Amino acid sequence: MDKNIVRTEEVSENIFRIPVPLPGNPLKELNSYLIRGSDRCLLIDTGFRLSACREALLAGLEELCVSPGDVEIFLTHLHADHSGMSSEISDGSHGIMISETEAVMMRNLPAKGGKWTGEWADKWAGNKARDLLAGMPADIIDDVEKINPAILYAPPGGDRYTGVEDGGVLDAGGYSLRCILTPGHTPGHMCLWDERSGLMFTGDHVLFDITPNITEWISVEDSLGNYLDSLRAIREFPVKTALPGHRKTGDFHARIGELLRHHEVRLSEVESICRAEPGLTAYEIAGRMRWKIRAVNWEEFPSTQKIFAVGECLSHLDYLLLRGVIYREPDGEVYRYYMR
Repeated sequence: MDKNIVRTEEVSENIFRIPVPLPGNPLKELNSYLIRGSDRCLLIDTGFRLSACREALLAGLEELCVSPGDVEIFLTHLHADHSGMSSEISDGSHGIMISETEAVMMRNLPAKGGKWTGEWADKWAGNKARDLLAGMPADIIDDVEKINPAILYAPPGGDRYTGVEDGGVLDAGGYSLRCILTPGHTPGHMCLWDERSGLMFTGDHVLFDITPNITEWISVEDSLGNYLDSLRAIREFPVKTALPGHRKTGDFHARIGELLRHHEVRLSEVESICRAEPGLTAYEIAGRMRWKIRAVNWEEFPSTQKIFAVGECLSHLDYLLLRGVIYREPDGEVYRYYMR
């Protein structure tokens, strides 16, 4: 095994974290988890469809004396840093499990080298139209397929994705994991909860030293509202150990309180910008928001980070629009936002 690959670690009985590098991504790495059992081995999340992710994941499985053909795969959500390697690690004897909401979307992803079809083609066209209305520069819109890791490193589509319903149970390694639908970060994000141990796999729903990106999704009316509702609902679970999709764990219930307060501050920030400078586009509002990123100013933001920032800004604008706090008016090819 490559000496530079970080070794796996047992984070709970029969549960092992496999660190999967995410080259060129500020998240640095994904926490992939293997639940090792005598009858079933369950792999949770897989990394980008990149050779570095493949090598790390296979090395981790080898270290744990588990063959890729022996694992079943569960994806907390469809983002490429969690789903990208799933079809290459799976040998085809098992389906790749993901929420039913997102299984439908995954089946419509293009084959390798293919074109977007079905629901994804409609969403892609809708996203380009949305970005234009947000005031996104045309060069970023035109280049998004070449620079967005969500597109570049996604897995191929097909019928291998098995939908899992909210409340479904997966048994592995002595754990009985209930699938909890937690929409917000993505439309069908799921957490896994084991009541006996008080352990929860939180995917990107609850992260501890970074804040999950909540973006506007075409066909989803209120991504941020969904996320906040999901946070409040999952706060009721007596979680003792949270296993997140990235970086380290922490105090589950305290962190949910912090995330709720974070978005309260964010909403107030957007309101203040709209009040101080009425008539800005979403792109312009995003440029005035505060972001934790190493860039001198908005103009120097990497294009990929501008895409994520504008999407997050739009989710907060949608939230305020739906609750009558702000309104927008068309101005040529863009929307401009105002306080009521």
